[in-house]
Amino acid sequence: MKFKASFTDDGISLLDKRFLPAIDKVGRVCHVYLTPTHAMLLHNLLGSTGPDGDGPQCVAQFAKDLLFREYNVSSRDGNRVAFSVDVALLHRAIRSALAVHAQSPAAGDAPAAIQVKLVNKQTPGSRSAAPFLTFETKGARSAVVQDVPISKPLSRSDVARLQDALDAAQELPETLVQVPDLQQLQNLVDRLKNIGDLLSVTVTQYANAPVVDQNVSATIRMEMAVERGEALSVQVSMKHLVKSLQCHLAKPDCTFYGIAPNGACLTVIFQYFIPGTRLTDKSISFYCRLPVLDPGTS
Repeated sequence: MKFKASFTDDGISLLDKRFLPAIDKVGRVCHVYLTPTHAMLLHNLLGSTGPDGDGPQCVAQFAKDLLFREYNVSSRDGNRVAFSVDVALLHRAIRSALAVHAQSPAAGDAPAAIQVKLVNKQTPGSRSAAPFLTFETKGARSAVVQDVPISKPLSRSDVARLQDALDAAQELPETLVQVPDLQQLQNLVDRLKNIGDLLSVTVTQYANAPVVDQNVSATIRMEMAVERGEALSVQVSMKHLVKSLQCHLAKPDCTFYGIAPNGACLTVIFQYFIPGTRLTDKSISFYCRLPVLDPGTS
């Protein structure tokens, strides 16, 4: 299997300034999943990419042309490649590459693109070759090659499991409720997290934000809405909700909450607009799924 690509300036900036900081707050390790049309960062879809295997799932999916100028991925499994990587190490390599790339080029020269590729190499003291994601960067005064250690690429069966999990995660809730101010919601959750470890979240068909139970009257109102089939209610871990809210670091233009059918999970969808418009940017897809602590009520 092979992978080699050159970053676009906007693409590597998106990873550096938005998505890698956000995903690093959700979990330490993620899968990089490369297909002929998309590049993805997937946290916890297989439940084994980090110490919090039962925590939130996180999916960041990008059209290949958004991230890369030149893009070549090939394998015997439909030209799909996947591996796990430490998010902090990946982010550190990208920051270093950008620092070298920022050196002023010689007069008349265009800055060289930052290249990334999969390699197998034997490091000093090791007896066999190991896989790395290698970044190559040329600046005006220096050239840098950085090797980020990765897992052995996933087998065909594990890639199939990852794709199945991704397909399942893309199912949208029937009702999505927009959060008008994500920072305000985060401030509310920060105040509530010292009260208890669990949070009841209700999404109604006729409200403009998720309703968090805070008093008896609100609870009764929500129970009546659930009984009428106008709402879904689940319990989630406060820790998981706090982690998912860290995705605001990716600076979405809109945020929506929804509860999957039968209360399977709490879904958070982050929407992006094409710059200068209110049109959805379909080249970016970013969302989280929080496990529920009861089967939910519908």
